[in-house]
Amino acid sequence: MKICVIGAGYVGLVTGVCFADTGNNVVFVDIDTDKVDKINALTPPIYEEGMEEMLGRNGERIEATKDYGAVEDADAVFICVGTPSNEDGSMNLSYVRKSVEAIAPHMGDEWKMLVVKSTVLPGTTEGVVIPLLEKLTNMKAGVDFGISMNPEFLREGKAIYDFTHPDRIVIGAYDKKSEEMMRNLYEPFKAPIFVTTPTTAEMVKYTSNSFLATKISFANEIGNLCKKMGIDTYDVMEAVGMDHRIAPYFLNSGAGFGGSCFPKDVSALISAGENAGIEMRILRAVMAVNDAQPVKMVELLKKHLGELGGKKVAVMGLSFKAETDDVRDSRSIPVIRKLLEENAEVSAYDPLATENMRKIFRGIEYCRNADDALRNAHGCLIMTDWKEFSRLNFDLMEKPVVIDGRRVVENREGLIYEGICW
Repeated sequence: MKICVIGAGYVGLVTGVCFADTGNNVVFVDIDTDKVDKINALTPPIYEEGMEEMLGRNGERIEATKDYGAVEDADAVFICVGTPSNEDGSMNLSYVRKSVEAIAPHMGDEWKMLVVKSTVLPGTTEGVVIPLLEKLTNMKAGVDFGISMNPEFLREGKAIYDFTHPDRIVIGAYDKKSEEMMRNLYEPFKAPIFVTTPTTAEMVKYTSNSFLATKISFANEIGNLCKKMGIDTYDVMEAVGMDHRIAPYFLNSGAGFGGSCFPKDVSALISAGENAGIEMRILRAVMAVNDAQPVKMVELLKKHLGELGGKKVAVMGLSFKAETDDVRDSRSIPVIRKLLEENAEVSAYDPLATENMRKIFRGIEYCRNADDALRNAHGCLIMTDWKEFSRLNFDLMEKPVVIDGRRVVENREGLIYEGICW
């Protein structure tokens, strides 16, 4: 099958490369010249485990361009552009609209399927994408072209694995022909397929992410209480997670969730609820707990060091999670901002995310390795669960005060150590 992927970010790149790996020909369309050049050179423009190898072995079936004319020869066109939040938390659909407008002149006379894979609020595919494309092309959805909504459930850092080993595949098919094409496209992955309407598929995505975010904030709130009561919250959650109705995933207490999905999607669902006249009380609480959680790291540090003005603080980890260079909504951002407000001298280290964080904070010291960040530091805040952070050389510090936001430090002997929730 000939597939055109609009947008070569995390979702688009993973989607296209994995489809190429099952024998399809894939063309990426992106406005970013650097991304296009890197893909054509078989160099991943993002870090993702397994991406370089998979991209390399499928070079003959992959190309990238800035020209939307690539849509003309495609059997299926996947929209994988970003849907960022507006200032009020609502969703910005401008990139989706622009993609549809750019696709329309190249739909041609041959039937093809348009697939919305971007995360969009319920009703967007049928209420925005279809009417816009029909208006621009004078064609009829379900007759002259097919439509599907196909949400992604990928963990950054493990996206290749998740795409090729899915728990389920959700197909929001507008027409029967699109359903059959999607079934054939995903058949090699041997996963349960759930077929529904585009609007329901959109809601499945938001509900999944919001529920996982809720589990995290719930675990953090229980963790905060356990810390006050002298209880190890990890022991509590280990026992709780043994209940098959609950499961152990997303119950680890820590500095909170970040990334490109959870904060944005929960905020968008809250906004959608308000527009529908529904007060989303639980989800508002989820965000409130998450917003407050990382600042507790600085409060714990001040408990041991007093005022932070002029004191060097090492921030270990800048990406929102390990195995990625993505800093979007990283919990390190509010922590660094608070440290700078306290006039602390910040030294930071991350194996992958330094350059991305440098775009946000320029007035801090970015170190080449963990030792340089720790050397002569008065305090250390561990923000990301990179494996190498389990055995840091805290002897390099002026005073080994360590606040652990991810429960990764193994040897705590000789340290003034506190976990955020333990």
